[in-house]
Amino acid sequence: MLIKKNKPLKRNKGMSYVEIIVVLSIFSVLSSVVIYNYSQFQAKVDIKSLASDIALKVIEAQKSALSGLLPQSGIPLNWKPAYGVYFNIGSNPVTDNKSFVYFVDLDQDTFFDGSACTLECLNKVSITAGNTISNLTVFYQNGQSASLNDLTVSFTRPNSGATIKSSTNFTSDISYVEIKVLSPKLPSATIRVYPSGRIQVK
Repeated sequence: MLIKKNKPLKRNKGMSYVEIIVVLSIFSVLSSVVIYNYSQFQAKVDIKSLASDIALKVIEAQKSALSGLLPQSGIPLNWKPAYGVYFNIGSNPVTDNKSFVYFVDLDQDTFFDGSACTLECLNKVSITAGNTISNLTVFYQNGQSASLNDLTVSFTRPNSGATIKSSTNFTSDISYVEIKVLSPKLPSATIRVYPSGRIQVK
């Protein structure tokens, strides 16, 4: 009778506690880096999207004026279609830099007449997610620049160019005005409006 000897079973070695701790540490470090970078990336996307939305509102004012869009009521005699966008970050920076006004220029004075959303206001656009309008700046053709507390960009038919006004007196010919938007996570974007009517997001 042949007696078979039992062969020793081969056992696969598992991970030691030290190896598990090292792997988990590496994983947590990589996850932290990815999550932080994603958060910064998302902030950049959000602020670019806000800048594009503001630029589109300026373009909407331009198109409404050129197409001859008539408001629902309150049209004066011999009124030429005129629309604009109004920014004010000076009187109350805590709240005013989180909104802007899209308006119809009923009295053709190229300024927004009203407060909050009254009289000529068609829409008060709120800025959310902690983003703000951080700066309004005018750049002159002579290379100088100046900060503004308020800015009005308006368009009147049949001119496609922008009328740029502020309560601050302009000291020279304007090259362009810049609206800077800022995320609480620091990424920023700018909208440039030129007197020719060109709008650029940077």
